[in-house]
Amino acid sequence: MRHRKSTIRLKYKPQHARMMERNLVTSLLLYESIRTTQMRAKVIIPWVDRLVTVAKTKPTALAIRRINAVVTDKNACRKIIEVLKDRYATRSSGMTRMTAVGARKGDGAKMVDLTLIDATMGGAMPEKAGKAERAEKKVKDSSKVSKK
Repeated sequence: MRHRKSTIRLKYKPQHARMMERNLVTSLLLYESIRTTQMRAKVIIPWVDRLVTVAKTKPTALAIRRINAVVTDKNACRKIIEVLKDRYATRSSGMTRMTAVGARKGDGAKMVDLTLIDATMGGAMPEKAGKAERAEKKVKDSSKVSKK
């Protein structure tokens, strides 16, 4: 029975669930935005908050050891220490934003975009152009060709 247990758990074997959580946290820290299921997102949000708080409150050497125990890539640890620590200096929690995307086509699972707040994408994920923008581009391109 799970009466009065507040933690959200994934329905996988414990080793698999722990490794999946670590990989999701690492991906979110490196790319600052991931698309995953709603339950997985709810599980990893506290991990991200905890890691950034460790980086802010603990001495650097201890923070690096604690962060490396969780993340699977050394660059994610470096990013927390050098970038995210300063970005969230005034924020105590709530470093992520979860935006509903819809249902996954295969099994109908609720999908969300999990993003670090104040993240500038910078060109890592280009947005798709709408129909109107594509039509304008096409007209401009064709007018350049006809003038020559």
